[in-house]
Amino acid sequence: MPRENRKRGKKIKKQTDDDLSKSRPPQEPQALEPIGEPSWIRFAPRHDPEGNEFNPEAPFGYVDADVKAYFRTVDVQIRDWQVQEDQELDHDKGPNEERRLFFIAALTEMGGKEKQLMTDPDCSVILERMIYSMDDFVRRVFIDSLTSSFEVLVRHRFASHVCQTLFSVASETISRESRGILPNVPETADKGELRTLTQLVLDVAEELVSSFSSLIMDPFASHVVRALLTLLSPSVSSLGPTAQGTIRSKKSATWKAKQGPMRSVFTDEKGKGKEVVSQSRPTEFSDLARRLVDILRTELGENEVRALAANKVASPGLQMLLEVEADCGMTDNPDSLMDRVMVGIISTCVNDPGLVIEPSDYLNTLLRDPTSSHLLETIVTRSPDQAFVVLWDIYFKGTLPRLANHPVANFVVAKALERVSPEQLSEACEELKGTWNKLISTSKTGVLRAAIDRSAILQSSEHLICEAVYSAFEMRTVEDRVNLVPCVLHLLSLQEYKASSKSQVVPASLTAPHKRHGRSEPEAENNLGGSKIQGSILLQSLLRLPAPHNDIVITK
Repeated sequence: MPRENRKRGKKIKKQTDDDLSKSRPPQEPQALEPIGEPSWIRFAPRHDPEGNEFNPEAPFGYVDADVKAYFRTVDVQIRDWQVQEDQELDHDKGPNEERRLFFIAALTEMGGKEKQLMTDPDCSVILERMIYSMDDFVRRVFIDSLTSSFEVLVRHRFASHVCQTLFSVASETISRESRGILPNVPETADKGELRTLTQLVLDVAEELVSSFSSLIMDPFASHVVRALLTLLSPSVSSLGPTAQGTIRSKKSATWKAKQGPMRSVFTDEKGKGKEVVSQSRPTEFSDLARRLVDILRTELGENEVRALAANKVASPGLQMLLEVEADCGMTDNPDSLMDRVMVGIISTCVNDPGLVIEPSDYLNTLLRDPTSSHLLETIVTRSPDQAFVVLWDIYFKGTLPRLANHPVANFVVAKALERVSPEQLSEACEELKGTWNKLISTSKTGVLRAAIDRSAILQSSEHLICEAVYSAFEMRTVEDRVNLVPCVLHLLSLQEYKASSKSQVVPASLTAPHKRHGRSEPEAENNLGGSKIQGSILLQSLLRLPAPHNDIVITK
């Protein structure tokens, strides 16, 4: 065949293993049979009672986009009204009537969607804001619509905060119900009797009783449990700012502060938040609080209770339970919650008072732990008298200089000094003789303040207290003591104060008038300039000493 008519065919390549695998039809993967179980078992997905697949982020379903947009406008309107709250209104009834109509429309739209809105990240904050503007009747209807679902709600990341707010504002309504002040309930033929908020709280607590020991360790439910304990026990709720700090963490309080003011939008309810809510509680609340303590004592062992003290989530709840236990008079019983945390000191004092108790590494750890030290402060304050004497002799006596200088343990020492006897106070002053100036140089004034306050109450060891103040600010002669007040006010030793006085002719902090400051103003220390709030508190404590010992402030 002539060369020009020849046609070269395509070169056939050898197929590699990859090409063979591509040419083969895809095979369906064979399901591996579980070992030890029959092949015909298939696990069904989790579903809610209505048959929908369960989603832990939205256990009651998602909020419709239009509904969410509507409640955003509600939130914007409520914020605007709260900002304009201080402005004078021309008509007493007109603005309130307009706001009530708007609020009723929002509540109508919320009907049947309460659980979905509570579990939504955006709408849950809006519900919290609306709760403060609800009257007693609406609060009862709202909580009644959530019954039988509280165990799921308190464990939810967003709904738990709504539950916490509900328990926080419920004290106002329950206080009015205890005085017989009940709102008019409209009678309807299609619905049953609406329970009072007191009964609703009891029923909600019954829902949570079965899982109480696990809820106190849940990262989202624990703060709801603390709010419930504050509502049930008068002793915990009477602690004021201390109880609020135990209920909310600093992170949670900071986040909520960014959400703007949380108060009623109705002008006729402006003063309700400032009224003192009655601390009296129904008898059923005290019985329920005692029952919750018994549940924790029954379901948890000694080591498990001690583990709660070191747990950042559970420790504040255990602290409040110890307060409830002390309020109910249950701490003297052997094997109480406080006895378990104190490693059997109470049991030993009851059963064998003469037995020598060895120090426990566990309690020494609580003294220095930033989380557990708050719990130990409660133990020092509420423990039985005999147990406190043993606690003082074993863990405080002989180690006060080291503990008073510790950044954490000094707060526990200050709490312990608020309860010491005259003999213990005298021994503590002698033991801390060479330590007072170190406490002032590091701004640890709590121990000195507690010693002064206790001396004023007992009217004992006043001379030692005055010497402690002179030693703290390094004033060795009578001439040096002339500058006591400015040194205490600025928390400076005499040498440091004289050195600072040379650098400025007249300290501005001594000449400028100061406005009154309270604990609610975190920036008050900066506003005082060179003077310190701790120094002014020390001066107030010194003024409480009986004459002539308070002359060290008055005559200077």
